[in-house]
Amino acid sequence: MNGHKKKELTSFIKSSASNLGFSFCGISKVRELDEASSRLKEWLKGKMHGKMHYMENHLNKRSNPFLLVENAKSVISVLYNYYPSSPLPSKNHYRISKYAYGTDYHYIIKDKLKQIIEQLRSKTGHLEARAFVDSAPVLEKAWAQNAGLGWIGKNSCLINRKKGSFFFIGEIITNLDLEYDTPEKDRCGSCRLCIEACPTHAIVEPYVVDARKCISYLTIENRDELPEKYINKFENWIFGCDICQDVCPWNRFSDPHKEQEFCFSPDLASMTKTKWEKLAKKEFDIIFNKSAVKRAKFRGLKRNIDFLKED
Repeated sequence: MNGHKKKELTSFIKSSASNLGFSFCGISKVRELDEASSRLKEWLKGKMHGKMHYMENHLNKRSNPFLLVENAKSVISVLYNYYPSSPLPSKNHYRISKYAYGTDYHYIIKDKLKQIIEQLRSKTGHLEARAFVDSAPVLEKAWAQNAGLGWIGKNSCLINRKKGSFFFIGEIITNLDLEYDTPEKDRCGSCRLCIEACPTHAIVEPYVVDARKCISYLTIENRDELPEKYINKFENWIFGCDICQDVCPWNRFSDPHKEQEFCFSPDLASMTKTKWEKLAKKEFDIIFNKSAVKRAKFRGLKRNIDFLKED
């Protein structure tokens, strides 16, 4: 593909992403992610993934995009903002992570990525491409960093220097040859606010999060009883946790999202501690019909609430 065509297609992709509401779009050349893959293997070796056994699967695909898309040449990475204009009430309320306020992001982001692919297909004719939103073996944060969208911070979140870290990440792996962006450098410096703020000390060293200690993992992915040693440590979080992001200085640049689907419903806003504690399965199914909160299942959410009642 000649230089003019590459430039034209790259511009078209970034314009399409912007028109669909993505805050940032960057592109990186397909290669094997040896460094990121090595860090993942060390993390798994230390059993820090807890019982997320799926993390052990398809390690070769995680580091090698050629196994996901034949003739892959480019990885298109996008960020979609979910920072709310105002948080859910906190006084006399249990807390859920901001990303779960509205409709499950998988539906929203995947649909938009597919629209980009279809727009590209109509422009280029034959196209090999697949869309990914954190439910496939893709090292999404590493690709986003390679595409210049941010760096992986000490709390393991991708941080964008213009708008912070409250973003969903999506990728399109394609056989198109495109213009590539410059990787972002680490800008955490000597800051340790996220490490020091974590009430369960889950950030065991800079850039390393032990999921077995992480409130997000314990309240969502974990299916076992919650460890008694963390009683009085959850700070009212019953689904996920935003502490390490809330204290990050880069998030002072966060702007409210404009996605109606991510806004919380009046029913969710009215959930006082008493209402949470009396929540029935039928109400759970109605309030969280299209929500990421369903990942914890009704049983898991009730377990979390009961655990906090012991505080």
